[in-house]
Amino acid sequence: MSKRAYAIIAACFFTVSIAYSIRYGYGMLLPEMLPALGISKTQAGTIFAVYFIVYTIFTPIMGTLSDLFNFRLLLTVFPAVLGLGALMMAQVTGFAQACLFFSIAGLGHAACWAPVASLVQKWVPDNKRGTALSVVSIGIGLGIPLWSGLLPVLVSGFGWRTGWISMGVFGMAVAVLNLILVRNPEAVEERLVSAHERIIYVGIMYKTLLRSRGFWMVGMSYLLIGFNVLVPFTFLPVYATESLHLDYAVSTRFVGIIALMGVIGQLTLGPLSDRIGRGKVMILCSSIMGTACLGMALAGTAGTLYAAAGLYGLAYGAVWPMYAAAASDSFPRNQTGSVVGLWTVFLGLGSIISPVICGWTIDITGVYTWAFLLGLLAGFFSIGFLIAYSKIRESTSA
Repeated sequence: MSKRAYAIIAACFFTVSIAYSIRYGYGMLLPEMLPALGISKTQAGTIFAVYFIVYTIFTPIMGTLSDLFNFRLLLTVFPAVLGLGALMMAQVTGFAQACLFFSIAGLGHAACWAPVASLVQKWVPDNKRGTALSVVSIGIGLGIPLWSGLLPVLVSGFGWRTGWISMGVFGMAVAVLNLILVRNPEAVEERLVSAHERIIYVGIMYKTLLRSRGFWMVGMSYLLIGFNVLVPFTFLPVYATESLHLDYAVSTRFVGIIALMGVIGQLTLGPLSDRIGRGKVMILCSSIMGTACLGMALAGTAGTLYAAAGLYGLAYGAVWPMYAAAASDSFPRNQTGSVVGLWTVFLGLGSIISPVICGWTIDITGVYTWAFLLGLLAGFFSIGFLIAYSKIRESTSA
């Protein structure tokens, strides 16, 4: 690979690192924000849902724009918007304000995955796509543990608002880094130049995608994975604090354990998928994530919760690059950003309903068990759609 390809991978590494750290930093700061803002679990879930509504609306737009226009512009402007949203979260005083400010962060994050996944795959050889995406995704696995350790220190010394300020400043720094390192693929000059041609091209492309059964099977699986992921990342720290009566600093470590173990998953399952096939590894990830949610529901001690979080992390780390690489496996490379963007709509829908429904079950029952059991069901139901996708792939290649 060229030096520029390595620079692209580095820029994308830091982009996803801060994007997902800000996203899941919300759950890590939530135990301190709940009493300060005086909000319920349902309201806390709704704030996260609003974030995902904005993220879901704009992600397919960003994916398509990246395929047709300018990667460098998107990956400079929108990480800055992400950082701005985090800085604004440091100023919230109530529920409505938190919904508005965190939605700005969601808008910024909309350009921090689909364009990233598309750009990386355009700069690396075909036989390195799964590995390259796994390396980029390690940014998530290292960023979240870093902030899970740093945020309790900041909170204890300066309060939870300082946590948001710190992540926001880092987001701004990543925007500057991307301006320096990111370049558009060499084939950019061959893209369509007429606005009318672009509209026609996008219309035909979307029509083709929406007629594909494989597209819908992966999309539905992604929706259920989105539901599954938001259960631990929204409520695991609060669950550890309120049900297991652990200190705040300890409760944030469970999210860090998930992300840290995710690095191992990325380094092992990503390259494995290049050899045995994306579908098999995606099914394995769904199985592990569902089983781990069951372990969280039954955990009665910090030790068992650490074990469940670690198991979950192995699959969580690998699941994102697997879905991104599946886009290039099943569709033309010049449509990768659009495919990942549209699939992220499904992910967003699952992520929107998950924290609201799970927060409601917690408020109604007073326990977290049902929320984690819903995560179990979502993980296992996603397997059915992945099996259907694998059969479609086999019949197409036969």
